[in-house]
Amino acid sequence: MTDLATDAPTSPTTPSPTRPTNLKPVIDAIPDECYERPTSRGLFYFARDLVVYALVIWGLVSTNRIYLLIPLWILSGLVVSALFVVGHDAAHQSLFRHRWLNGLVGRVAMLPSFHVFEAWVLGHNRIHHGHTLKRGFDFVWQPLTPEEYSELGPIARLRHRLEWSRFGSGLYYLREVWWNKMIRFTPPRKWARAIRLDSLLVHSVGALAMAGTVLITWAVTGSLMSGLWLWIKVVVVPFLAFTQSIGWVVYVHHIAPDIHWWERREWNKFKGQVEGTTILHAPRGMDFFFHWIFEHAPHHVDMRIPMYHLKKAGQAMKMAFPDSVIEKKLRVRDYLRSVRSCKLYDYGSGRWLTYGDAAGSLRSEAAVPAT
Repeated sequence: MTDLATDAPTSPTTPSPTRPTNLKPVIDAIPDECYERPTSRGLFYFARDLVVYALVIWGLVSTNRIYLLIPLWILSGLVVSALFVVGHDAAHQSLFRHRWLNGLVGRVAMLPSFHVFEAWVLGHNRIHHGHTLKRGFDFVWQPLTPEEYSELGPIARLRHRLEWSRFGSGLYYLREVWWNKMIRFTPPRKWARAIRLDSLLVHSVGALAMAGTVLITWAVTGSLMSGLWLWIKVVVVPFLAFTQSIGWVVYVHHIAPDIHWWERREWNKFKGQVEGTTILHAPRGMDFFFHWIFEHAPHHVDMRIPMYHLKKAGQAMKMAFPDSVIEKKLRVRDYLRSVRSCKLYDYGSGRWLTYGDAAGSLRSEAAVPAT
């Protein structure tokens, strides 16, 4: 294994005469065995996560003791995330060789997180992966400039400060990714039928989950409030715990002081997919739920790589492009540093700004007399 990067890895903007602009040299460096995807292995992870999910739901149904509910709710967010990552791999067609099996497993695995499979394929596979860190295209954690922030009203500014705070990633993901891209958006004509069918599936499961928990409990206990409480504790809270979990995961993949966003004219695939994503070595045990998704750079380089080969692919990338791959340990202090320093972005200088930095920059510009 190569040495981990230091706290200040090489900046992606450092000039290099050998730095490519496309992904072919990077893909060529990844071993062929990283593309092997036996059906049995994908089914194993899917079945394992379903079993854990069922056990957690059984635990939530069985108790109202708060000292048990809190750890079960945390666990529920993690296991829904685990199923979601399985569905995410299936949406990339990287989990199985058969498209129909990817579609079936992907749809089922995304139901606990209430994600519309085909809408995810469009927004994530085509837009986020196709235009990673490109201004005006990649909607996932795209930063505002100081000028854009200054034009916001007081409510929008407050929302921005909440969503870009240390506990705000779940709120951001819930609004920007799930609500705006899964639920309320109007799909393009080419994708409309497939997305509407999957949307009908998700809405139907959501309605059945609510009706089943509320009405059955009401019929058995005679208490409507008991039914509503059961729905909240086994459906709503696990979903919200998932959004917090996955929102944080997406944030650490693409937001850090050493990650640059790009104007369209400056962007290329190498900058977006190699230098704009990270390889984060997670503490032991986290990959049980997150399925190596923190080894994120190889996933962006080639979506065909199954989740369980990302670590090996990432090490091959690091050996081939040591000055471009951002590799480090996943640490809370690095996340907190990013949250403190990465609020707004100056595309002209290619650097992140705090709200104070941005305000000072705008005052300096206003003080310069027009020529």
